[in-house]
Parts: sequence; C-alpha cells; structure tokens
Amino acid sequence: MNHLETEDLELRARDDHHASLRLWLRLLSCTTLVEDAIRQQLREQFDISLSRFDLMAQLERHPEGLTMGELSRRMMVSGGNTTVIVDQLEKEQLVQRQVAAKDRRSFRVLLTPSGHKAFASMASAHEGWVVALFSGLSERQQQQLSNLLGHLKTSIHHSQSTPPSEHA
Repeated sequence: MNHLETEDLELRARDDHHASLRLWLRLLSCTTLVEDAIRQQLREQFDISLSRFDLMAQLERHPEGLTMGELSRRMMVSGGNTTVIVDQLEKEQLVQRQVAAKDRRSFRVLLTPSGHKAFASMASAHEGWVVALFSGLSERQQQQLSNLLGHLKTSIHHSQSTPPSEHA
C-alpha cells in the first residue's frame, strides 16, 4: 500500500468512525510515509533495498551470526525471501555463510568486514533520515508518542495472550 492509498483511507475515516479505526489508519499512514522515505533514500544513496538493510541490521546486532530460520523470524518473512536476500548480499561479499559448529548440516550468516563497514555507513545515514523525518515533533512530543505507543504495544501483546472470553 503506498502513501497515497493510506492517506485516502485516513481521509475517509469520518468523525463517526470509532476512534480506534481512525488511530489505526493514522498509524498505517505514518508508517508507510516513513518507510517510503527511508526506502527511497537507501535506494538513491546506497543502491540497496530496505529488506537487505534490515537483514544487515539483524546481523550487526548478532556478531556470532544467525541461522536462516532466526533471520526469517526476526524479519518476519519467509525462508525463501531470506535466502534470496542472503544470496544477493553474499554475491556482493557483504555477508558470508559459515557452517554451524553444533550442527554441521546448518550454517550461520555473518557480516563480512566489508559488510560491517558498509552497514556502518548506511546506519549513520539512516539515523539522520529518521531524525529529519521526526523533526516536526519536539523531543518532548517524541518521548510522549513513544511512551503512548509503548503502552499500546503492551496492551496489544496482553490482549493477544488473554483468552477471548476475558476480552468481553
């Protein structure tokens, strides 16, 4: 869904619609706008997709590497998608596969030294883009919004772990 479609959905949410629906549409619209902007910057400045950047970010946080299954779960994508991304990054010598010590049938994916260097450059630029995108909010407003979204996330996790009969 592109940002024009989400903006249109947001505009169609009338005042008589439930506040939760309007909030969900606003969250979706903002998320889409931020992702589109970051996706465009990554493509223009580094010729890399957001999914490839995300995979490298996962590996940067886990210097011991991750299995393909762990990468898929963390990125919330199928194993097939993960394999395609790893294959591309491996061809560019940004990641490498290493046979797992405990299970020689599987392997771990790690950033190469050039992968670490490339990711550091991308991560620095990424941080600048995010700061710019949120610059319309003061630090206090950003903290308030972060706190509210944290409460929402906790509430959603709680509601998903509570049996349906308790939601009534």
